[in-house]
Amino acid sequence: METELLPITDPNALAKAIDTLAAGGLVAFPTDTVYGLGALVFNEIAVANIYEAKGRGDDKAIPILIGDFEQMERVAMGVNSMCQKLARRFWPGPLTLVVPRHPSIPDAVTPYATVGVRIPDFEPTRDLLRLTGPLAVTSANRSGQSSPSTARGVQAQLDGRIALILDGGVTPGGTPSTVVDCTEGQPRVLREGPITLEQILNALA
Repeated sequence: METELLPITDPNALAKAIDTLAAGGLVAFPTDTVYGLGALVFNEIAVANIYEAKGRGDDKAIPILIGDFEQMERVAMGVNSMCQKLARRFWPGPLTLVVPRHPSIPDAVTPYATVGVRIPDFEPTRDLLRLTGPLAVTSANRSGQSSPSTARGVQAQLDGRIALILDGGVTPGGTPSTVVDCTEGQPRVLREGPITLEQILNALA
């Protein structure tokens, strides 16, 4: 497979990405944290190809990126008030909220009853998400290697394994998002990141 590298500012970039995703292809693109590798969330075969491209075990869940909070109802059910409060405070931003998955979410996205969801604070990517709908997105790296903050970093690891890379320069964050389980009475940090537990607890106070 030949991997195309296209500036995200190219007038044809979003259309190319949409066509690639609709055809079941994988697209890498910048977010506010690191570069992500995405597939249409309801295309089980495309999502499975993320695991293959990364060389990643299929026992791990893949987070979902959405463009606006209104898309949450397509991927989650029974979102509690704690989750809604954290979303209002930190979205768009580097916080992934673990919530009960919608029954329509394929098992390839997550083998669990929950799924991680986030709105990235990067407008070109949100424009893409608004057009495509929710995407299953994980860091655009080979399993066990560092998460890239440049398109060239993605290319070095995934060239020939994915269809398209959108080059948006260096990502501003460089650190994967904080992951918080919102399904219990108290928030539980599953992965530390830019947003601290103290900030999370203060937002809920």
